[in-house]
Amino acid sequence: MAVNPNRVRVIKQAHNGGGPVLYWMSRDQRINDNWALLFGQDLALKEQVPFGVVFTLAPSFLDATLRQYSFMLRGLREVEQGLAELNLPFFLLIGIPAQVLPPFLEKHQVSALVTDFDPLRIKQEWKRAVSDRVDTDFYEIDARNIVPCWVASSKREYAAYTLRPKIHRLLPEFLRDFPLVQPHPFPWPGEMTKNNWSKAEESLVVDDSVPEVDWLLPGEKAAARVLDHFLENKLSAYDTTRNDPNEDGVSHLSPYLHFGQISAQRVALEVGKWKGSKESRDAFLEELIVRRELSDNFCFYDSRYDRFSGFPEWAQKTLNEHRADKREYVYSFDQFERGETHDELWNAAQTEMVRTGKMHGYMRMYWAKKILEWTASPEEALEIAVKLNDKYELDGRDTNGYAGIAWSIGGVHDRAWKERPIFGKIRYMSYNGCKAKFNVKTYIQPNLP
Repeated sequence: MAVNPNRVRVIKQAHNGGGPVLYWMSRDQRINDNWALLFGQDLALKEQVPFGVVFTLAPSFLDATLRQYSFMLRGLREVEQGLAELNLPFFLLIGIPAQVLPPFLEKHQVSALVTDFDPLRIKQEWKRAVSDRVDTDFYEIDARNIVPCWVASSKREYAAYTLRPKIHRLLPEFLRDFPLVQPHPFPWPGEMTKNNWSKAEESLVVDDSVPEVDWLLPGEKAAARVLDHFLENKLSAYDTTRNDPNEDGVSHLSPYLHFGQISAQRVALEVGKWKGSKESRDAFLEELIVRRELSDNFCFYDSRYDRFSGFPEWAQKTLNEHRADKREYVYSFDQFERGETHDELWNAAQTEMVRTGKMHGYMRMYWAKKILEWTASPEEALEIAVKLNDKYELDGRDTNGYAGIAWSIGGVHDRAWKERPIFGKIRYMSYNGCKAKFNVKTYIQPNLP
């Protein structure tokens, strides 16, 4: 098989051969450069049986709104079209996976189910519930990380510096180019019914007050264009511009990476071919590979990734010691959401996120740390930051987001710093510190509420 067997975990074995193979697409919503899809097709070709792809559309998902669902659904329609050209059916099932997937497998006598890896609690619960209800071989493939999460490390890593050497040691084995998906020679049996995308949209039970974005197009083709633009126009200066919110120096790939509309491995391969500044290339690959895979490690090995109890012991201790510290400002969730704090820089960052679905990475750190400073407890700060991030960010509800907020508020993947009120030994960020980094007035002006 083309897929490294270390990418594969067996969830269940039933040894019921002869039926079609089905790929339950979830986190990795693309055709190209998708190890889970490739594994499923390899399995079907080996058994000489039909192969298909299914997506289960839950009516709601964490705090996702119409903004995120629309971006996802438009990308999935492109997946459907691309699969049809390969003689592969795409089935859109509306409902909770444990309710809609088992009867579908039984109806079509599916002999093997393949899905992609996702460490979030809700996704792990979905897989357990489906596994309990089906009598079929069931495989999980890490198509998201370059080095499979369970191979890179067998435990929760303390910080980037503890995971980095493990990742780099394994990259030669896993950072390989992808074979192409082939037109499938064994057609799916029976008459195919068209997916009802209008019905799918009508089934959603989500907040429709958060509008779609118009500055970024969804889908694999758009993601490839954004990558090309970054390589041609931005990567050369990435090392010097990435932390300045006034410079359009970032890749804008995070929404595509979140929805799996582009593979991080493909991005790494293309960046690796790029001839230019080694400092910029290395800085980008550090973020793309080590930092992203560290966030998966965090969420996979600690299901408390969005809870105070998931913070390291030293951080819990120092935050507990400063619970009673006087807060000069205390804001409610609604005030934060509307960007009604005394800090015009924080308000501008919140407004940028609400309007565009994307906040600059440097500002996301400042934004989260100020929520800690202006709430009554770290638990409340964590809850507010997660809720706002997941509601407005295109790439919310993601291991990167949970790890980033936990770093900002709870010292995850960080160390103890100088002690101060409220923060204790958690790393501090200030308005004046931002002024020293970039022109805050230039950032604030277009993002005034």
